[in-house]
Amino acid sequence: MRKRQEGSGRSPRQLRVGEELRHALVRVLQRGHLHDPQLENIQVTVTEVRVSPDLRSATAYVTRFGGGDTAELVSALNHAGGYFRTELAHEVNLRMAPTIRFAADTTFEQANRIQELLHDPRVARDLAPAAESKPRRRARKVRAGDGA
Repeated sequence: MRKRQEGSGRSPRQLRVGEELRHALVRVLQRGHLHDPQLENIQVTVTEVRVSPDLRSATAYVTRFGGGDTAELVSALNHAGGYFRTELAHEVNLRMAPTIRFAADTTFEQANRIQELLHDPRVARDLAPAAESKPRRRARKVRAGDGA
C-alpha cells in the first residue's frame, strides 16, 4: 500500500525525486554552459519540480529572478529541454532521466493578488464589523464562600 502526501496527491518518492531534480537543475543553470543566446546572462529561480508517478516526465516551475516576463524564458528553456535532460542524467542517479518541461510559476502573482485583496478598503470594511460584533465575555464574580 502506498502512502500519499496529504493534499498533494504525490508519493514521497515523487517529492524526493522532484526536489533532487530541482537542485540538479539549479546546478546546471549556475554553470551557465548554455549556448542559446536567449539564455545567456539570465538568472532563473526554479521554485518546484513536479514528477509524474512513473518518474519519466517532470515539470519544472521557473520564474525570472527579480521578476519580469517569463514567457520568453519558458520558451527558451523548453527549446533547450534535450540539453537539460542530458545534464540531469549526469547529475541525478536515476534509471531513466525524465523528460523535462518548463512552465511559468504563478504562485508569486497569486500571493500578491491575495495580499492586494486583503488590503482593499472594501474588504477591510466588511471584516471590521465582524470583529467588533463579537460578544464580550463578562468577568465572573467570585463570592467569598465559593472557594473557587
